[in-house]
Amino acid sequence: MTEKVPFELVTPERVVFAEEADMVVVPGGDGDFGVLPGHAPLLSTVRPGTVEVYEGDRVTMRIFVSGGFAEVADGRCAVLADEAVPASEIDRADAEERLKRAQEAHREAAPEGPEHREAEAELRAAEAMVAAAGAAAKAGTSR
Repeated sequence: MTEKVPFELVTPERVVFAEEADMVVVPGGDGDFGVLPGHAPLLSTVRPGTVEVYEGDRVTMRIFVSGGFAEVADGRCAVLADEAVPASEIDRADAEERLKRAQEAHREAAPEGPEHREAEAELRAAEAMVAAAGAAAKAGTSR
């Protein structure tokens, strides 16, 4: 039997995904990283982007995350995300509207201060959500 990585992605509201995978690719704060069985322990921030779950060499699930933390320990991978939505469930028009609102808020925010940092974080998340919706549509991700 082939070894798998137990993977769980959770938000404060719910468990978004919990299954075993051949590999999980996470958008880490310092770049994407792949988790295979036997991965060394790791703790990382997660930037806005798409988590990809692999079975063999095929992506079976794409999940948009707005940010959070990832932990690899004891042979498993867990992502604790502020916001997470399976890419196949993202409405592209809604994501593009979110991006427009984020761009407007970013333009209007004072250059220094908490409003600007919050607007910048929302802008990055909105851009990643639009990209996730586009990747899911292009790939025809069924899950």
